Amino acid sequence: MVKAVLAIYWSRLGSLNALAMTRAAKFWKSWLDGPLCSADSLGRIVAGVDAATLRQGIHHVYERLKRNKALPDLHGLAVAVLDGHETSASYRRCCDGCLKRTTSSGQTQFYHRNVTLMLLCGSPPGRPAVRLLLDLEPQRAGEGELTTALRLLERVLAAYPRAFDVLLADALYAVAPFLNFLLSHEKDALVVLKDERRDAYQDAAGLWAQQPPQQGSYNSRDCRWWDIPDLRSWPDVQGTPRVVRAEESWTVKPQLTKEEIPQTASWVWLTTLSVAQARTEQIVRLAHLRWDIENQGFNELVNGWHADHLYRHQSKAIECFLLLAFLAYNVFHAFFALNLKPELRRGRTMAFWVQLIAAEIHAVPRLALPHAPP
Repeated sequence: MVKAVLAIYWSRLGSLNALAMTRAAKFWKSWLDGPLCSADSLGRIVAGVDAATLRQGIHHVYERLKRNKALPDLHGLAVAVLDGHETSASYRRCCDGCLKRTTSSGQTQFYHRNVTLMLLCGSPPGRPAVRLLLDLEPQRAGEGELTTALRLLERVLAAYPRAFDVLLADALYAVAPFLNFLLSHEKDALVVLKDERRDAYQDAAGLWAQQPPQQGSYNSRDCRWWDIPDLRSWPDVQGTPRVVRAEESWTVKPQLTKEEIPQTASWVWLTTLSVAQARTEQIVRLAHLRWDIENQGFNELVNGWHADHLYRHQSKAIECFLLLAFLAYNVFHAFFALNLKPELRRGRTMAFWVQLIAAEIHAVPRLALPHAPP
């Protein structure tokens, strides 16, 4: 069953019925050592799988890659990113795990939302970096994303105690319970700070108004950085947080007008990392990597892997299918980045290898030709 679902994701079939249409392919006899079951049976079996077993499979992939030195640190630190994501929504169908909300038109919408943790790694020599989706936790009815995230981190830190040193997150997580939880487990946080009403933000703003900025660059952007360490204006947070502000400027040239248009962006981040642990430039580069879980995680899973498709509308089945999607994602990216030699990988995108896998599955058995008439 696991191998069949992995093939669905690797070949981008998108549904169990599309998989069932390939049951006559000779691929399944060699891949499964037996016939492929029906679409209904496959959905029912996945709904009965123990999610902890699938998490052990994801951990096994991580453990093998870590042992083989394939997951180097990023800018001197082991980094992970945490974020919430809505996987599906419907106005008609619901299950016992669905969340509910009322839209502006007055309709009741049912949806599923999860909090996901992704591990960010550096690039081995001559190879692209590997991103690993480690775990997810479904959000329950009546609870906020922060509660779900803390429940996820409890399980992740028990299973992956040394996987990451610093955790990236958006402005929702710039709260004392989240920061204190990580500090109590000897982990650091790097989060976006947006609320200008906070005492920490106001104190940092007063200090950077009197401090000359550092000049720097990030991805060909001219930057000005302010680094305010050892802020003591947030007594609810253990330790002394640090605030880093960045102003970035660059130009874009639209293809239509060919005229350079100046662009600017301003960011403020709060971190528990000290100056000795990470320089200002490291903080800025790490903070921008928070978008990797959106661009290389959620967007790729939805647009390329059909992970937003409800193969079976049941809360446990949805969780197990997503965990299988994480397993397929990790194995495929590890294969592309680490197994393929540079000569084979050069000039060929991931879509090329996906099409090769799909061609293997869709291959029609060779039919015996009738004898020619005398």
